[in-house]
Amino acid sequence: MQRIYEPEGLLEAELLLAMLASEGIHGHLVGRDLVGAAGELPMQGLLGLAVHDEQAEYARQLIDAYNAAQPLAGDEPESVPGTLIC
Repeated sequence: MQRIYEPEGLLEAELLLAMLASEGIHGHLVGRDLVGAAGELPMQGLLGLAVHDEQAEYARQLIDAYNAAQPLAGDEPESVPGTLIC
């Protein structure tokens, strides 16, 4: 398995795992059990998404597309322009 991405938090990690699963990619969240100790551990690098070696490149492409996503015209709240609505 390869560690391919470091999510900002548990919510993003779970969202990305679900997205990868919908594309047939089995992922594993490294560090999930350490999140509860965040007050004592440095948060940066604590979480990581890992996938099987043969699926790593496709998973990276999907995550890059997720990070590059822009809101569709008319789908963003007027109070916070440029924000994606999920």
